[in-house]
Amino acid sequence: MSQHYTNAGVNLEAGYESVRRIKNHTERTRNLGMMSNIGSFGGLFDLSLYNIKEPVLVSGTDGVGTKLKIAFMMNKHDTVGIDAVAMCVNDILAQGALPLYFLDYIAIGKNKPEVVEALVKGVADGCVLAGCALIGGETAEMPDMYQYGEYDIAGFSVGIAEKSQLISTENVKVGQVVIGLSSSGIHSNGFSLVRKILFKDNHVSLDEPFEGSTIGETILTPTKIYVKAVMAVLKEIKVSGIAHITGGGFIENMPRCLQDTQGLLITKGSWTIPPIFKKLQDLGKINESEMYNIFNMGIGMILLVDQKDLEQTLSILSTHGENAQVIGEVTNIPGIQFV
Repeated sequence: MSQHYTNAGVNLEAGYESVRRIKNHTERTRNLGMMSNIGSFGGLFDLSLYNIKEPVLVSGTDGVGTKLKIAFMMNKHDTVGIDAVAMCVNDILAQGALPLYFLDYIAIGKNKPEVVEALVKGVADGCVLAGCALIGGETAEMPDMYQYGEYDIAGFSVGIAEKSQLISTENVKVGQVVIGLSSSGIHSNGFSLVRKILFKDNHVSLDEPFEGSTIGETILTPTKIYVKAVMAVLKEIKVSGIAHITGGGFIENMPRCLQDTQGLLITKGSWTIPPIFKKLQDLGKINESEMYNIFNMGIGMILLVDQKDLEQTLSILSTHGENAQVIGEVTNIPGIQFV
């Protein structure tokens, strides 16, 4: 043990204990290419085991944002790791790629091994849901950067696709249908506004009952991971476009899977909007158009497919436990229109 480092606020022994605690969680994420080298200086992954002729690697990195403040307030740390994974792998999925592996980065004010273990458990849970391997990471104890009890978590993921199978806007055509996959709630975007509305402006309690749960549990619900269901669709259906609905809501994210001359006509009422959005809208006195420009409004991902493939696509998604429905169509009017 380094007494001088301890006096500076960094506990090396706690770091070693954290590493010991998380090894079992990484093992749960083992997949085809994962190599046993946890604790080495770099994470290794064997691509040769994947039968891909023209491999293209697709990378994504993201964090959880100020949703972490809710985890601090609730002293619940075992789900935000799922969010960190979801934000990365869902982006990779939008390119038509299969997530292969994930690395996490945790910066914490004081290394409490039980908290680090809870965080990595969440990451491992997310990796299991996505079918990707947790092959490495970093935990940094930084007492002068983060207050006691606070941390940040971010991640990086790599996926793979056949070059010919990548999702391209070139394949999007007017008249194709928009399939919306239901979100699990707010996911991991807009939490600076969420916290302002609930806790700063209206002093709502985390323990306030809400829809059979509490406000705290509702807004801490982890981001949904769509990988297995959508990959099952991609094996059977020619999907022309995919959009992950994150920060910027419908208005900013949906056009990203379209050509410049195209838009979407979205049918209101074609899906169920989770009640938490109505509560936020009412308490915050936010107009409807702004809500769609901030939040996912109950749709976490969209797929664009030909009409002839609609029923089969919905069937595959349902088989994999997704609540999906037609919410609109591709038009020749740029932007997102509502009807």
